[in-house]
Amino acid sequence: MSGLDEEDGVRRSRHGTRGRATRVGAIALTGGLVASLSACAGWGGGGLGGGGADSINVLMVNNPQMVDLQQLTADNFTARTGINVNFTVLPENDVRDKISQEFSSQAGQYDVATVSNFEIPIYARAGWLSPLDGFLAKDAAFDQADILKPMQVSLSADGKVYGEPFYGESSFLMYRKDVLAAKGITMPEKPTWPQVADIAAKVDGAEPGMKGICLRGQPGWGQIFAPLTTVVNTFGGTWFEKDWTPGVSSPAFKKAVNFYVDLVRAHGENGAPQAGFTECLNNLTQGSVAMWYDATSAAGSLEADGSPVKGKLGYAPAPVVETASSGWLYAWSWGIQAASTKQENAWKFVSWASSKEYEQLVGEKLGWSRVPAGKRASTYENADYVKAAEAFAAPTKAAIEAADPANPGVQPRPAIGIQFVDIPEFPDLGTQVSQDVSAAIAGKTTVDEALDKGQQLAEDVAERYRTREGQ
Repeated sequence: MSGLDEEDGVRRSRHGTRGRATRVGAIALTGGLVASLSACAGWGGGGLGGGGADSINVLMVNNPQMVDLQQLTADNFTARTGINVNFTVLPENDVRDKISQEFSSQAGQYDVATVSNFEIPIYARAGWLSPLDGFLAKDAAFDQADILKPMQVSLSADGKVYGEPFYGESSFLMYRKDVLAAKGITMPEKPTWPQVADIAAKVDGAEPGMKGICLRGQPGWGQIFAPLTTVVNTFGGTWFEKDWTPGVSSPAFKKAVNFYVDLVRAHGENGAPQAGFTECLNNLTQGSVAMWYDATSAAGSLEADGSPVKGKLGYAPAPVVETASSGWLYAWSWGIQAASTKQENAWKFVSWASSKEYEQLVGEKLGWSRVPAGKRASTYENADYVKAAEAFAAPTKAAIEAADPANPGVQPRPAIGIQFVDIPEFPDLGTQVSQDVSAAIAGKTTVDEALDKGQQLAEDVAERYRTREGQ
């Protein structure tokens, strides 16, 4: 998010609002993977240029790291290879919609697109992406072994690599060291959620207008349920058991969501039901909250030159209860469309954009704090980067390496994913349930009522998979 990264069922207003009493419709692989995991600001640009033999078309999200890439491509990649790159750059919700339409139709208009570890396994199994193993076998300089293992796993399907990360993230707890110190509080090295709740109560009101913690409350499978699903995991809950038994109304799932809702209602940010990644980022930056649990990618903005909280923050692992770790895993990555007629040129671009060389270029040209990190082990051995990202580099790497998308909870799962379930139906399911959980934060319903309704929606999804698997 960027993360992913903002969102969420906003797309419904364009495709028709579904009634709250309706059953979850299967999101067809031909059109529906919408919404995202993280917040980004609006920025337009790009468009298809000439389609000559020495050009490729790239469809990508408008996150700041991609805007930097766009600015560096002509003078570096094109100058060296002779390959012109025509970028189409869109806001996150729009680009996901366009990518799903383009790749499902296999129109071949775009050679490369930014896809995440949510889409890649689904797209790969649908035959929409080109496997990259053949290119990797011939391109030792790319150094696939340097890609962090959780990223390699999450961007593969059935033993083949289908995506290369541009940047990656996990999640951790960000907190004001000075505020906790003034209260005589020491953040535990590996905090638990009950400990975090206790600290939030103690620092609530520590400074005028300051709340104890910021937690996303905005509806969306990639808004509130990005952090909340990690809480569910570590409390012992899951969306689905291995045999597709839904767990949305299980005691563990309810305990986790009640904990989250109670915490944000008691000590969370103002306007919590509308707060997503961006709002929480602003709250911590402006001193409106003392803590924030969210994406590791946020640290670059918090520690940027000119940030009011630069140097004031500490970074602790994602809080846990029953699991050893609970941070999520997200990567904006490059995928090559199977229908592309320019596979070799597309790989040359992908391998450059995800390379050590590109990170060095960004560091030298734009500053080391702007390096698209979180994907390579070597990044965290680069003295220039480590110096610029001293406050958060090690915690970020540790969080990513601890992420286990195959086993994120206390029980086996039927699909990979930490903060999501990697099936096409999850965006619709997660978003519908999130609307009621957000309403619970607003005091308009209860968590138990919200999750009892969610269980029925999850049953619809589960029945489809049980039927498909002959259970």
